[in-house]
Parts: sequence; C-alpha cells; structure tokens
Amino acid sequence: MRIAVTGSIATDHLMTFPGRFADQFVADQLHTVSLSFLVDNLDVRRGGVGANIAFGMGQLGTTPILVGAAGFDFDEYRAWLDRHGVDTDSVRISETLHTARFVCTTDADHNQIGSFYTGAMSEARQIELKTVADRVGGLDLVLIGADDPEAMLRHTEECRSRSIPFAADFSQQIARMNGDEIRILLEGATYLFSNEYEKGLIETKTGWSDAEILGRVGHRVTTLGARGVRIERVGEDPIEVGCPDEERKADPTGVGDAFRAGFLSGLAWGVSLERAAQVGCMLATLVIETVGTQEYQLRRAHFMDRFTKAYGDDAATEVRKHLA
Repeated sequence: MRIAVTGSIATDHLMTFPGRFADQFVADQLHTVSLSFLVDNLDVRRGGVGANIAFGMGQLGTTPILVGAAGFDFDEYRAWLDRHGVDTDSVRISETLHTARFVCTTDADHNQIGSFYTGAMSEARQIELKTVADRVGGLDLVLIGADDPEAMLRHTEECRSRSIPFAADFSQQIARMNGDEIRILLEGATYLFSNEYEKGLIETKTGWSDAEILGRVGHRVTTLGARGVRIERVGEDPIEVGCPDEERKADPTGVGDAFRAGFLSGLAWGVSLERAAQVGCMLATLVIETVGTQEYQLRRAHFMDRFTKAYGDDAATEVRKHLA
C-alpha cells in the first residue's frame, strides 16, 4: 500500500533562559521593548508534522512518501529521513527560502517567547500529487496534514478529482481555518483525524453535528490523550483502544504524529482498524517517553514485548510478522 504523507517540514531551535522574562520588562516602557536574553543552551530538533509522521512510518518499515516543501538547507535533514526509511524524492526544494523554522526561548517559569518562520513551506501549494503518483506507480492513500493552507486545499481537491482516498488531519492549522475551509477539507475523507478539543472545534466552526460530520467521512479517528483513541463509523459500534503503560513522561510533543504513523502503518499492513490503532498507541507511548519528536528508537524486540503486555498474545502474533 503506497501512502503519501503531506504536511509541514520544519526544524525547531529551542533555547533556555535561566531567569524570568517578567523581571526584564519595565511596565511604563513596554511600547519600546528592546531586549536580548543570554541563554544557557540551544537544542535543535527535527520536526514538522509531515516529517514526524513519515519518520514514524519509516521506523515501522512501511516506506512512506513524504510530500512537502523544504529549503535549500534541507540536505542534512533529508539524509536523516532517507536513513530512516522515508522516500523524500517528492519533497520540493526552494531555491530561495530556508526550511520552516520555530525559534523559541523558555524561561525559568516555563513562559515562552517564540517565532515561526514559514519559509519554504509556502511553496507546498505548487506540488501536484499526480506527479508524485506517476513516480511511484499510483497512490492508495494520501494523508493531508497541517501545511500551507493553500497546499492543503489543493491536495484535497486533487484527491477528489483523481479519486484518491485521503485522510484529513488539520492539526495546528484548525485554529486559523474558518468553517467553509474545514467543510471543504473534510468532505469525503476516508479518515478524519483530530484530538478531543479539535473535534469540538470542528463541530463549532462547521456548524455540523457529530453525526453530520460522521456521515461525510468514512472513519472518524479521535485521540483521547492518556485514554487512547476512539474510531467511529456510521452504523458500527465505536472501536476504543487504550494506551500501554508509560515508563516515564518526558515530552508530549509529537505524540499525535506518532499515533498517526503507527495507525497508517497498520493500514499499509492490512491489519484491522483495532490493531492499527494499537500500533499507533504503542508508537505514541515511545514518543512521550523521549524528548524530541524523532529521537526515539524502535527496537523491535522491546516494542513487541510491550505491545504483547498491553494488547495480548493474539494481537502481538498478528503484528510481529510485519515487524520482522
């Protein structure tokens, strides 16, 4: 099963300031702020929802096709993804712009001052999925993740016009979208991904009820945080899957992306929806135990031991043959 993952490709530059931002501001001079913070460390992490999901699928051996736009500084990041099983040949490289970047400083009180530079991500709207499909011999599913909004709309319309099944996954972009845009992006989706809060926001912005939205998509996949995930289909009982026990909670960033990577890999293997959700929850657990969205290691014996403990021998037997 050939799955293309469209979405943002970015790097995060995270810095720590040992003091408190509040101590540096003068109340009657806020209209003319000019400050520089001497930070203790710089942590550069690979990120972007498209790249995070593709990385997880690559770890599981399903060779995803990453579709997005990056800058002329992408060579090192591309090599990293290539080494971890991601097909990056459909990434558009800008000749003039840097890869999207989030630069953030956190103080001792965990307050943050950050900026997001879209950079090359704005060129994702120039990517045609037909070119991608022709290169790989056709596409069986396209995940349309958070990206340049015009790119998300273009990819959705192209999937519909070419009868390519697609998964709608608005993620961070839902905050800036209006109801009309959301309606366009979810109509006819084979899968609609969201967390619980986003689920309510989708319903509020579209004016559609839960039942009305479910009638417009094939499957509604809602992540429930520590409670796992719920999958709903019209006329079927919901499927609910819990999460494995965590060994520690280090960093929740990228957990949703990891779930999607595991779930999509399960679809690529042809296992049941319940089994695919279990794989997604197991991969998400590995990510929450690690600082960084792509810093975890998938050691297959360790993965299967924990998967068996969480979901039982029958589930493990079915999944193990795909990880071997």
